[in-house]
Amino acid sequence: MRAAVLHELGKPPRYEEFSEPAFGEGEAIVRVLAASLKPIDKQLAAGTHYASPRELPVVCGADGVGQLSDGTRVFFGGPRRPYGAMAQRTVVPAGFCFPVPNGMDDATAAALPNPGVSALLSLNHRAKVAKGETVLILGATGVTGTIAVQIAKLLGAGRVIGAGRNPQALEKLHELGADATIQLDQPEEELKKEFSREAGDAGFNVIIDYVWGRPTEVLLAAITRHEFAAVNPEVRLLQVGESAGPTISLPAAVLRSTALTILGTAGMPPREALVTAMQQVLAWGSAGTLRIETEQVPLTEIEQVWSRTERGRRLVVIP
Repeated sequence: MRAAVLHELGKPPRYEEFSEPAFGEGEAIVRVLAASLKPIDKQLAAGTHYASPRELPVVCGADGVGQLSDGTRVFFGGPRRPYGAMAQRTVVPAGFCFPVPNGMDDATAAALPNPGVSALLSLNHRAKVAKGETVLILGATGVTGTIAVQIAKLLGAGRVIGAGRNPQALEKLHELGADATIQLDQPEEELKKEFSREAGDAGFNVIIDYVWGRPTEVLLAAITRHEFAAVNPEVRLLQVGESAGPTISLPAAVLRSTALTILGTAGMPPREALVTAMQQVLAWGSAGTLRIETEQVPLTEIEQVWSRTERGRRLVVIP
């Protein structure tokens, strides 16, 4: 079979022949229809992820959409190494195959679950967004951030603010449910004023942070009180990504003057929560209430497209 084969960490995979997979107990062979190219796929192949392969060659791709032997179309994940999703066929745990609704096309079904489940679990499982709350998405112009804006609204958030660098993507967020947007690429004093204005007297209830670094420091400065006053309700800041930097400086005054709780994503959730989130994301995607932009590319061009940076859309590899 043909596949995207990685021979050296830090180099793009090559389109070439690879051995056919065979299934064992509790596994299934999947004929791959589509597989999205995500940041984690690149991190694994670069050797920068804790789960990067130690033995090569391997086939790239963490998940995708395909058909089982009985014709059932499924979203699948966790291919057994050395196999991966970017191939004509792969082998996966049977328990990590989820039926795809008939109304969803292959590209959407391959691209939506990974960022969709991540965003839903961040908002619902970890940050526990409640109806009517105010949610700030830091890094809202990336693929997962864009999905998070939509899901926050679907969960009943009263007000959703999206903050990002891409002005064109920020404009589109209004069509996806954002009540306001903040341009992160502006002088820090102006950015601080915008954060303060959007927080208002009631403040933010939930902050989903995909950027960290300096933008988060400016945000924390904006919500820090400088006088004795009644403390607003708790602010839950969920740290998810670090696109703007891996560290921040956290003044003690931030924690003493605000009811701020900083959370992490805390690894894998319980399987029941993961399955429920997957089913919900697929249902929203099938109904058209949760959207993602995709661009389809043939597997034959994997080496050429590997290093492309797509803002706000997901590349989907078609075998």
